[in-house]
Amino acid sequence: MGRGRQKAKHTKVARELKYFSPATNYNALERELGHPSHEPDYEDKWADLVEDDESTEERTHTA
Repeated sequence: MGRGRQKAKHTKVARELKYFSPATNYNALERELGHPSHEPDYEDKWADLVEDDESTEERTHTA
């Protein structure tokens, strides 16, 4: 008897979550996702930690 009541409650909660649409603050979202104009478009932060392909090829061919 308890399982039917439990399933009905889960179904009710699932429907409420499915159709729930909170008010969205699009201005705050745009600020959060926006790209600042003072930064470059792309900057490889890890470039100085990785060797170039040419130096890697030279080491493998000379060994």
